[in-house]
Amino acid sequence: MRKIIMFFIIISLTCFSHGVFAVECPIEGGVFPEIILSAPQTAHEKDYLGITGTDPFKISQIKADVVIVEIFSMYCPHCQKDAPVINELFELIQNKPSVRDKIKIMGIGAGNTQFEVDFFKDQYKVPFPLLHDESFSVHKNIGEVRTPYFFVLDIKEDKSYEIIYSKAGSIGDPQTFLDFIIEKAGLE
Repeated sequence: MRKIIMFFIIISLTCFSHGVFAVECPIEGGVFPEIILSAPQTAHEKDYLGITGTDPFKISQIKADVVIVEIFSMYCPHCQKDAPVINELFELIQNKPSVRDKIKIMGIGAGNTQFEVDFFKDQYKVPFPLLHDESFSVHKNIGEVRTPYFFVLDIKEDKSYEIIYSKAGSIGDPQTFLDFIIEKAGLE
């Protein structure tokens, strides 16, 4: 019996160390998985994303040319520190008429309940939609990335999308980041 248990332990460790069971993080130029997200809580957030109803939705349903997805956790001190920077990015986008309707931002709280996401949103006065991922299902589908992690998705006319940015950590200067996104996505 010991030999059988040891065999399964060795096989499991080998598989995990070689990534057999792991999902790799989507990289720039790659494909972002088709994830299902819970509907935003408020009419304002639904309107901002162009989502109707209360049913779960896909990123491809968002009415935008580019979607910035922040993976965060309310318990992540880096996410807390970076919240004002992301809020400033949102304001820069909203104050630039040429891209206001083309670029949308949303956050996904890895392992966070709706209550935790709402608390983070209130605490840091986040003006864009934050969605919960209490079961870590989204987080697992994108390779269990560290937080904060940013994906920028260029949504094509056929509703497919390409990752034009995939990186852990702060976005740095919001204006520089916005300029980069506009250029990379060919928005101006």
